[in-house]
Amino acid sequence: MTTVSPTPDTTPVATALGTPQVSATHNPPPSMRLRELAFGAAVAGAVRAAARLGVADALGETPASAAELALVVDAEPVPLRRLMRALCCYGIFSETADGTFTHTEMSRLLREDDPNSLRYISLWCTEPWTWEVWPRLDDAVRSGTTVFPETFGKGFFEYLHQDAGESAQVFNRAMTTSSVQSAQDVADLLDLTGVTSVADIGGGQGHVLASLLEKHPSVHGTLLDLPGVVARADARLRDGGKLADRVRIVPGDCREDIPFEVDLYIIKNILEWDDESTRRTLRNVVAAARPGARVVIIENLVDDTPSMRFTTAMDLLLLLNVGGAKHTRESLVGRMSDAGLRVGEVHPVNAYLHAFECTVP
Repeated sequence: MTTVSPTPDTTPVATALGTPQVSATHNPPPSMRLRELAFGAAVAGAVRAAARLGVADALGETPASAAELALVVDAEPVPLRRLMRALCCYGIFSETADGTFTHTEMSRLLREDDPNSLRYISLWCTEPWTWEVWPRLDDAVRSGTTVFPETFGKGFFEYLHQDAGESAQVFNRAMTTSSVQSAQDVADLLDLTGVTSVADIGGGQGHVLASLLEKHPSVHGTLLDLPGVVARADARLRDGGKLADRVRIVPGDCREDIPFEVDLYIIKNILEWDDESTRRTLRNVVAAARPGARVVIIENLVDDTPSMRFTTAMDLLLLLNVGGAKHTRESLVGRMSDAGLRVGEVHPVNAYLHAFECTVP
């Protein structure tokens, strides 16, 4: 996208002195903070609007006015300035004394080309269907299960792929972004000494597996996921890819069967379904593995983590859309122990993920 070059800003400023002032009280009183939280939808909506308009992509390294940005993103300058002003209050963009805007660390994360981009994750968290289920959170809390079928007439994934094609694409991009960004963290954490074979169970497109195989050239890998998922596997793993000769791609459902034996099984971010599906998956791993095999389970936690505001929000969204849940450390250890795994050390992968080292008795 074309970025803007500076020109004088003709947009009116909001202060009597003609210098825009954006301030955020460091420790607001409870009444102000509660008002801010109650208007949380406005913040989410503003982030979504910025992502869809491509404002972060339009803004280059030179400060630019709302009028200049509006020309690039095809918007009206006055409403765009209002949007930018709101985002600046939360550290997403910064406004200078002359009324132009510059990037911040957060605003850069909305750029499509940033290596740590959160553009698609921000869109995914604010997709149109989310605005219909959040107001029914009290119903989900009362019933203890998803409100999605009652709201939309069908299950979440059925709706996504049949009625919300654009949202499905955003979902795929968001999941790919998240997996790619955490794959190297996982590869850096795991010690594969003595491991000759590793399997990524429910591993999506295989980004974690690819990162591990790149780091450990003597290791062979297996990717297991649903047929439609592994059909889009990382190009490094598919025929003709640089890792293809060390990989087997197995279409299948880990809740039904895991038809192979390896030294190390990795299960990352898939134990969010109902308890029965989680138990079946873990028991299938135990049934497939030889005694002494390693099982590393990597999940977000809703306790004992610096990302609790994010993970608890995702936990509530899982309740709403599929009836699932994020785990506490205790609940995850309980599921693993019930399945027959011997639970060992727990290591933080990054601010969002923990890795549970387990072995098969």
